[in-house]
Amino acid sequence: MTPLTTAAVLGGLGLIIGSFLAAVSVRLPQGVDVVSRPSQCMGCERPLRPWELVPVFSWLALRARCARCGVRISARYPAVEAAAGLVGGWAGLAFGDWTLAAITAVLGWQLLLIAVIDAEHMVLPDVLTWPLIGTGLAASVLLGQGWHGVLSAGIGFAALWLVAWGYRAARGRQGLGGGDPFLFAGAGAWVGWQGLPSVLLWACALGFSLVIARLAVRRSVSSTDRMPFGPGLALGVWLTWLIGPLGF
Repeated sequence: MTPLTTAAVLGGLGLIIGSFLAAVSVRLPQGVDVVSRPSQCMGCERPLRPWELVPVFSWLALRARCARCGVRISARYPAVEAAAGLVGGWAGLAFGDWTLAAITAVLGWQLLLIAVIDAEHMVLPDVLTWPLIGTGLAASVLLGQGWHGVLSAGIGFAALWLVAWGYRAARGRQGLGGGDPFLFAGAGAWVGWQGLPSVLLWACALGFSLVIARLAVRRSVSSTDRMPFGPGLALGVWLTWLIGPLGF
């Protein structure tokens, strides 16, 4: 396949997967079944018909409202669908090899869901971070890196766990969430221990950008404010995977 064909295929697949990711981002934090329960309207609770499930286009055609009860449909659904489609297309354009492009898309879709849930709920569920470690280890095997992924995952977990432990010991309060070390372990499994510093730099860059943005709109910022670290780490993993460790 040419890069454009690969991008088109993975982009289209991303739209479909994005529909599932959007549903998971709503149901998982609520403890609602994310697999067997059919898609339904949040207002009238009627199952959605096939033509109401077309990613992005159904939302636009329905003008963001249920066709039967008129309740407003959140923009999160087309936004996540479009983002997942963009991830798939980006992966296809970034790598000419189909296998590597598909692996990259899988990584991006996982990171997207992790970032959305942590940004909204400030929680990194094990059901999301542990599979990221698993897919990273599988990718390292497929790419002929063997035990390198296992070692890097261990280094990633230990590094952020020690940071969290040190902060708690010095300040007497939590500085990182319990899921962050597992997410960083997933980062190590995917980008290797050499890429972990770059992941942190990208994450910190995003964090500083958000602080500056808050100050720009004249919102106060204090040392006790909570801020999700997951979206920054997810961005760092994605960019490090695509362009490699900074300085290398």
